[in-house]
Amino acid sequence: MRNLVKEIITGRWLKKMSNLTVNTKEKFSIQQIAAIGVMTAVICVLAPFSLPIGPVPISLTNLAIYFALYMLGVKRGTISYLVYLRIGLVGVPVFSGFTSGPGKLFGPPGGYLIGFIPMAIIAGMVIDRKINNRLLCFIGMIIGTVVCYAFGTACLAYEAHMDLLAALMAGVIPFIPGDLIKMVLAMILGPQIRNRLIHANLF
Repeated sequence: MRNLVKEIITGRWLKKMSNLTVNTKEKFSIQQIAAIGVMTAVICVLAPFSLPIGPVPISLTNLAIYFALYMLGVKRGTISYLVYLRIGLVGVPVFSGFTSGPGKLFGPPGGYLIGFIPMAIIAGMVIDRKINNRLLCFIGMIIGTVVCYAFGTACLAYEAHMDLLAALMAGVIPFIPGDLIKMVLAMILGPQIRNRLIHANLF
């Protein structure tokens, strides 16, 4: 975990993930770069607002990521989250509760911040391929979120010295209803916004 944090802080992780999600021959247009910047800003605005209910707060980070995936696709959507993550790690208070810094990844919520990366890739791949199939997109978001839960639960159990059941009760079970609502909102509104971006030549 600590080696992963160092890679994120130094930018090596961002480069690795960019190589995985972006064709090296693909060049983004000015409009697409601007769209990534806008969605990064949206994540930065929404993510800090949170409701502390325990060691892991309820936040809007995953909702912002879902919308980024619908609006930008898996490549640019994942990059927008990685840029957001880097912004928070260098000290800008954009994490939940208006916090920042690498220490956030060493705390109980750290696994969720890292887990959002595979969540974005898994859900984004399904959304890209099955944008008009709401059920499959919903399933893709569920699978991606389960992977995020796995990262988060493992980190929470380790950092807070909890057993697996206690970590699930503190970091997963209370969040399921709200996360399902966020997925439904993204599933309904996301395609509409994406179509508008396509018509505006931003996608």
